[in-house]
Amino acid sequence: MEEAVGIRWHRLITRLAGNGYPQAKVTLEDEGPRLAMVFRALSGDPGLTIKASTERSMKTWRPLAHRLAGTGRRHALAWREAEALRVPDSLAVFPEPDMNRDLYLWLTAMASQADSVSEGDWLQANQQLVLNTLAAYPGLNSLYYELARALVEIRRQSARLPAVQAEREAALQRALLSPGSQPALPAAPGEPAPVPLWLYPLAEESLPRLPAANDSDNDGESNGQGRIRQSKQRKQGRYVDDNQQRNGMMIFRLESLFSWSEFVPVDRCEDDSDDEDTEQIAEDLDYLSLSSSPSTSASRIKLDMDLPSASEDDIPLTDGCLFPEWDWKKQQLRDNHCRVIPMLPRDAEPAPLPERLRPLANNLRQRFEGLRPQRIWEKRQPTGTLLDLDACLHYAADRRRGSASAQPALWRREAARHRDLACLVLADLSLSTEAWADDTHQVIDVIRDSLHLLGEALDAGQDDFAMYGFSSRRRDHVRFNLIKNFAESWGEAIHGRIQNLKPGYYTRMGGAIRQATEILKDKPAEQRLLLLLTDGKPNDLDVYEGRYGMEDTRQALLEARKAGIQPFCVTIDQQAADYLPYLFGQQRYQLIRQAAELPSLLPRLYLLLTGRTP
Repeated sequence: MEEAVGIRWHRLITRLAGNGYPQAKVTLEDEGPRLAMVFRALSGDPGLTIKASTERSMKTWRPLAHRLAGTGRRHALAWREAEALRVPDSLAVFPEPDMNRDLYLWLTAMASQADSVSEGDWLQANQQLVLNTLAAYPGLNSLYYELARALVEIRRQSARLPAVQAEREAALQRALLSPGSQPALPAAPGEPAPVPLWLYPLAEESLPRLPAANDSDNDGESNGQGRIRQSKQRKQGRYVDDNQQRNGMMIFRLESLFSWSEFVPVDRCEDDSDDEDTEQIAEDLDYLSLSSSPSTSASRIKLDMDLPSASEDDIPLTDGCLFPEWDWKKQQLRDNHCRVIPMLPRDAEPAPLPERLRPLANNLRQRFEGLRPQRIWEKRQPTGTLLDLDACLHYAADRRRGSASAQPALWRREAARHRDLACLVLADLSLSTEAWADDTHQVIDVIRDSLHLLGEALDAGQDDFAMYGFSSRRRDHVRFNLIKNFAESWGEAIHGRIQNLKPGYYTRMGGAIRQATEILKDKPAEQRLLLLLTDGKPNDLDVYEGRYGMEDTRQALLEARKAGIQPFCVTIDQQAADYLPYLFGQQRYQLIRQAAELPSLLPRLYLLLTGRTP
């Protein structure tokens, strides 16, 4: 009974203390695509993505209802960081949904003009940023002032503030209505109420790097079931001391140790069982505490990520080639920074095309066989196998007129018309391809089927093509798996290598793309196509994560285009629209909604890329 009354009381007081207009709420999930397009149209940094921000704790003055309900401590704000623009996951600031959508638009426009906002000059920086944004985009004047007047009216109708806070609030409202008019805010206890129309400093300071006990294998965390959960919000972190240190001296009385059989070396301080509520608990935390404890849940999978012994691993063909890597912070290439090692499958045996793929493969071969280069008759040739009757008649008429050529071209000959085209297919073989694409197939199965069918189609069309796969484990070990090179013929040996493909490690795309570019450079074809199959973003164990990996991949693709190569990406990553336009450009990638569509779609996509019709 007491619990039921408590729950009802909590709901009542929370509803009475609630801020905002829930009935007018709009979400970033719905507005995100539009905001991304607007951000890039306003010349915002194309490498930034728009993501949900983390609610921050703020020491603002709270009315009695908020103190009773325990609300008003945390607020969703907007800021810009090196890799993303962070905006609230949802907005219900205004009573009209359209005004909340306009607020998202205004924050995006401000961020396109800002680098960052520092804590010290937060007031001045935002006032100046508003002026700069309105000067750059005069069409937003009416939108901003409408939002500012509505926000000021809402703040004036809120609970009455103490005198010192009221003076500061009045100055803040004047700054909203007349940007640039307020040099500073009057001093008052605590922080001012959050301003939804302004950007805030970064959510966290950069933390010093603490060496962990297993830092040599600095892998990501896992929940032990092969499933990685990504939160929509980015959490703030802080380093703490490990409160379970075991490096001290332990003193005990020897007679208390009765027998060896009663001594069980079990670590009672840690529990390896999974808590069903851990994900929800993590969402509710203000900070994630980090420590250098030698025991982590990720250690349960580290053995799987170690490189196999030389006798069990694929066969390295060379010691590897060194390639540069782009450091986007320094805006320069780091020479000889990445080693790409060509490898050949060790246990791949020749195998026929899988029986279940034969009907679709036969259909594709029939369609592509009709696109083979046709033999044509070249007329009016100086030499040939048959006389060209039209040329002979014209020559006889010219002789009667006295204008015949001394070296008449009276022959015709048969010649083959060749397509000057080379295609290299580069498949992502990272560990993420071990995930399930549907109830019956893994992503790696879909990639294998796609390579089987695409190879059948290209072979039937007599196009020059090669196939490789790649994965990585840090910059000194980028595996470049040979499936088929340009000199090999298509057959059971290649089918066997495809069947032998297994998920590898991580996705260092830049090095693999540079190696593929070098291979295509040696092909003197008029049209050279690099077709990349992947299921996610560039990533690796070291710094090759987030913006670093994205920028290096983009730089490698720019280098490929300068070499006359056309890169194109096919992906099943449903968040690909957030980053692939920046990497490959508009209309240079294809998102597959259902992984099972990939094998049948690839040949059709190839026809479109090469300008041919089935």
